[in-house]
Amino acid sequence: MSMERDLIKEAYSTEKAWGLSAAIDIHGCNPEKMQDEAVIKRFIYELCEFIEMKRYGDCMVVRFGEGDMIGYSAVQLIETSLISAHFVDASSAGYIDIFSCKYYRPEDAVTFCKDFFEAKDANYNYLLRV
Repeated sequence: MSMERDLIKEAYSTEKAWGLSAAIDIHGCNPEKMQDEAVIKRFIYELCEFIEMKRYGDCMVVRFGEGDMIGYSAVQLIETSLISAHFVDASSAGYIDIFSCKYYRPEDAVTFCKDFFEAKDANYNYLLRV
């Protein structure tokens, strides 16, 4: 984890935020990883561990869609809210959403997601929920 000044955490505290929502987009992913149900489930479990979120129940992973929209989606309840992920086969892209009332570092989550799926690039947006 980075030791630099955490401006998001400072804003989270100052605003007395109820929660933090991060939308992470990863592009140019390894298709073998993002098209494998077991790998996606492992990703979710490892992400929860990495950002120190306690899972509530099992991760649900399903494959569906049509045409250019086909891919896997995953949902994992966590004790402080939920994580969802959507992967698109045609574009080798992934879209991960993390919402929690327990603070986590979005930048670290982005790096984890990018590295796990061997993505060529990644970006994110975050929103403090007050």
